[in-house]
Amino acid sequence: MIRAIYPGTFDPVHFGHIDVARRAAAIFDELIVAVFSLPQKNLLFATEERVSLVAQAIAGISNARVDSYDVLTVDYARRQNAQVIVRGLRVFSDFDLEFRMALTNKRLAPEIETVNLMTREEHAFLTSTTVKEVAALNGDITSMVPTHVRVALLARFLKLGGGVGNSMQGL
Repeated sequence: MIRAIYPGTFDPVHFGHIDVARRAAAIFDELIVAVFSLPQKNLLFATEERVSLVAQAIAGISNARVDSYDVLTVDYARRQNAQVIVRGLRVFSDFDLEFRMALTNKRLAPEIETVNLMTREEHAFLTSTTVKEVAALNGDITSMVPTHVRVALLARFLKLGGGVGNSMQGL
């Protein structure tokens, strides 16, 4: 059995992430979508919220589950007995970061392989930052995220105060 992890912050999860998860689940026996809880960036959603949003987004993938972690990705992969780390590539500029990350992970854990899946063309523009920026300015994100994520984003921006259009302050 080949177990893979698909790590990321998923803040928020979008259709590009979901596409990579579906395709990875079709390749590997088991997929763990691993939500990193300690990224060095400002997050809109807490770890528990991101886990819940991802779980709802991949609910139809029978061999996939969601978990969170707060250690090196390779250490988490080892704890889960995963043989593969899945990463998505959107545009050519992603390659440099992903290449360096894969080499670092290989140095730290030579027994774990990295597999990069190129996103589908219709998702190449998607990033979580883009989704948040469009949502914060009350733009239409229906083609970018599932309904439950759109609802969560709009609720969060309203909660941050000042109306949806002003809610990106402090991110």
